[in-house]
Amino acid sequence: MGVFCYMQKPSSVTSTERLSHRFSYRIAPGKIYQSQHLNYIIPGASWQGAYFLYSFLGGMIMAKAKYTRGSDGYWRTKAWDGSYNPDGTKHRINLKSAKSSADLERQVNALKRDIENGQALKSTDITFYEYAQIWLNTYKAVRSGNTRRMYSNIIEKHLSTLEDVKLKDIRKTHFQLVINSALDHPRTCQQIKITFRQIVKAAIADRYLPDSALRNICEDIELPKYRAKEKRPLTDLEKKAVQQADFSPMERTFIYIIYGCGLRRSEALALRRIDIDLQTSELTISQALEFDGNNPSTKPPKSNNGYRRVPMPPFLTDHLRYYLPTVKGDYLFHSQYGRMMTLSAYRRMWERILLKMNLAVGGTENLWVIHGLTAHIFRHNYCTELCYQVPAISTKKIAQLLGDDEKMVLEVYSHVVEKKENTEEVISKAIVL
Repeated sequence: MGVFCYMQKPSSVTSTERLSHRFSYRIAPGKIYQSQHLNYIIPGASWQGAYFLYSFLGGMIMAKAKYTRGSDGYWRTKAWDGSYNPDGTKHRINLKSAKSSADLERQVNALKRDIENGQALKSTDITFYEYAQIWLNTYKAVRSGNTRRMYSNIIEKHLSTLEDVKLKDIRKTHFQLVINSALDHPRTCQQIKITFRQIVKAAIADRYLPDSALRNICEDIELPKYRAKEKRPLTDLEKKAVQQADFSPMERTFIYIIYGCGLRRSEALALRRIDIDLQTSELTISQALEFDGNNPSTKPPKSNNGYRRVPMPPFLTDHLRYYLPTVKGDYLFHSQYGRMMTLSAYRRMWERILLKMNLAVGGTENLWVIHGLTAHIFRHNYCTELCYQVPAISTKKIAQLLGDDEKMVLEVYSHVVEKKENTEEVISKAIVL
């Protein structure tokens, strides 16, 4: 072992002893090598031929303890946990060891490796419910009103039961218990699952939960069976009613647009004069209408696919040549004084549309022959009718016109194909002797 004593550095070292310009020297038995502050005695012939490398600051053969031991018997230090304080400074946590300074150093190095590998977790006592609220206000702040209200409803009505459970303690059991509380409402269970998974994924990204949390917490959850209502196109009776109903100009414009262009209700209600090009017979979708309570506001389309230009059929172009000059303000559909249509105004308009269609095909105010008709059925009808025109038009093009993905169109198209199939006829023609 080296023996430490304070001496002055020798004036010179011979060239044969120097190994490099980085102060690396050949060690000779019993010879004294010194830095500015320390000298090192290497005794014994067993050290002959060994090499000693020390820094320009003066190295040491024996390591000095990096951390000091406190009066409580623990070695302590503060280390960066990979996160930052609100003011941008590094957030540090307390580490300690009862064993040794070297053990504490191993903890520090392990934390550094975890940070480098993205595995270090932030230390927090925040509850799952508190984090869910932060997630909603941070990651879902830009979502549409309806979507955000859905998330908010799930958090307040269902995830609030976890207000006493710390985020770091969340387990699959908690997830299943929340699901079980809504078993009578399969659709709500689906929404709970979507919301819960997204919150856990965000907590992983924020380094509050380990990467394994999504698998350990969110997989193999038992859900009640849920089957969405089957979408349908317009019936022949409803198509006849569209032709014969005594609509007002605004009512007819709305029906013609969702029938002839397959727009979402929100997209149709947001249309302005500038969105209509009578020269090219096209309309442009660049925004949609949403409601906060009764109050309307505009938002971007549902997705990037939502930005599009859609050809107008001749009957719609002809109608708009008459209708546009009568429009008050910028919006095609409006409340009083040309303002954007409120939710209550839209509901009244839709009730009038349904009543007039019902009366046009033999119904009365007390006897309804048209049932379950929604604005979305017109959109589905548009998609269905275009799918009947494949291959004259591609499913990809239909998806572009709808501002949707091709997967949805293919689902509709498969139903169209099945409806048109005549298995017996095909087999008799294909399989012959």
